[in-house]
Amino acid sequence: MDYVRAFIIGGLICAIGQILIDKTALTPARILTGFTIAGIVLTALGLYQPIVDFAQQGATVPISGFGYLMAEGVKKAVKADGFIGIITGALSASAGGIGAAITGSVIAGFLSKSKEK
Repeated sequence: MDYVRAFIIGGLICAIGQILIDKTALTPARILTGFTIAGIVLTALGLYQPIVDFAQQGATVPISGFGYLMAEGVKKAVKADGFIGIITGALSASAGGIGAAITGSVIAGFLSKSKEK
């Protein structure tokens, strides 16, 4: 049942993104940024945690989950370190994902060939 809930909620989040791509003039970069900010705002309002509790990875894997991760990191860092946690919390909470994205990009860059125009 956990897989079904994750699939449905994750699929709904992705479907919203696809609808935005197909039906609006928004660029993919703006949509990704909007989803990240939506994850941060929903977490700050206490609305994203119930979605995560229900769907687990179905809510944390999409890009809105990245915003959730950063907001949770800031909350924990502010409690532990005070005001400086506003800056350090988001970075420390998301460092693994950012590092994986950079490493994957470098590997893909080495393994692929650029095309001459």
